[in-house]
Amino acid sequence: MDEKLKEISPILEKYEQSHLLNFYDDLTEKQKENLIEQIKETNFSFINKLYVNSFKNKVIEKNRIKPIDYYSIFDLSQQEKEEYINLGKSIIANGKLAVITLAGGMGSRLGFKGPKGTYELQLPPDEKRKSLFEFICDKLKYANEKYNSCIPWYIMTSPSNDKKTKEYFELHNYFDYPKEKVHFFKQHTIHILDINGKVMLDNIGKLKRDSNGNGDIFKAFKEAELEETLENIEWISVCGVDNILLEVVDPLFVGLSAHNKSKVASKSVSKKDLETKTWVFAKVDGKTDIINPVFLTDGMRYSKNKNGKYQYNQINILAHLFSKDAFLKCSELEIPYHRAFKKTDYINEEGMKMVVREPNSFKFEKFIFDVFQYFDNFTLLEVDESQEFAPIKAFTGMATPERALEMYEKKMKKSQNKK
Repeated sequence: MDEKLKEISPILEKYEQSHLLNFYDDLTEKQKENLIEQIKETNFSFINKLYVNSFKNKVIEKNRIKPIDYYSIFDLSQQEKEEYINLGKSIIANGKLAVITLAGGMGSRLGFKGPKGTYELQLPPDEKRKSLFEFICDKLKYANEKYNSCIPWYIMTSPSNDKKTKEYFELHNYFDYPKEKVHFFKQHTIHILDINGKVMLDNIGKLKRDSNGNGDIFKAFKEAELEETLENIEWISVCGVDNILLEVVDPLFVGLSAHNKSKVASKSVSKKDLETKTWVFAKVDGKTDIINPVFLTDGMRYSKNKNGKYQYNQINILAHLFSKDAFLKCSELEIPYHRAFKKTDYINEEGMKMVVREPNSFKFEKFIFDVFQYFDNFTLLEVDESQEFAPIKAFTGMATPERALEMYEKKMKKSQNKK
């Protein structure tokens, strides 16, 4: 037996992953070396623990759960709004805000092969096509002009879409945004497992991996050595790439968070149907968290505060704000993985690629919200869904491109009518 195989075979046998060598003899010498290197770099002990521990049912006893206090855009007085907006404007105008766009995904659920951020929507009435990246860029350019600033823009990609994302920006001349103000960094990946805990193959000589979730943002940013570019920055806005309504530069949100001296803040929208499985903001053991509503009793689920508002109906829209110190601190935290049941094409026992239509694999992801518990004085702001939440996820359901465009057009008309 090859000396290299002698080294890795016992490890594969120990963790029941010997199938990774099923096609070893069919590979070229270079492919063999590459496969062995991938295997040697894999922490099978860690992966095995992830798999085993993911089957342990997490339970949050009801006595540990309390409602979270939150502000609502609908309840703030005009005087309060003006105070927060003026403070936020000052922060932005003094160049103390940066924006990070989470853009590591592909557009496969939209029937699109490229990076999700490059997915283009057709805008009436002139039929102009605009990508998700350009929607965000337009908001940044508008803010730069309005506040006489130049906001640094960071884009988290993934190994699977980094090259194509950069090429897209080059092709479109960075949408006329200052190139020196745009920074790319790649999130990490983790192996994908089948339902039996076996590492899946992407092809006969490559282990299948995928992005490890938006919670990787902190370590990925640090490893990209981007900290030095934050010299004048005090606040970092973190948002997803697919919500074309979201105000990524929001002086009211920034000002409210700064006024409260919060280290971390989030925007939310109210949950319309309290029976759905959508997770909600809450306090667990006195710390900010986002929880599965299955842990709420019916009494808790429908409970209201003294103002007659539901206490457990605020949902995450992936719009967060961090002080620079808090953001950098998060790179030192151990953020847990969550298991998701996903559809994954795979290589079968004959070495053939199989395209699947039903979930067949486990993907593990880190989530940003798991760092909230480490910070006190958290600010949560409920915003108007019709003005700030129109994510684009797939061609079916409630998060379609058509629905997002319809809401976007309504928002634009409302904005024009105000002028």
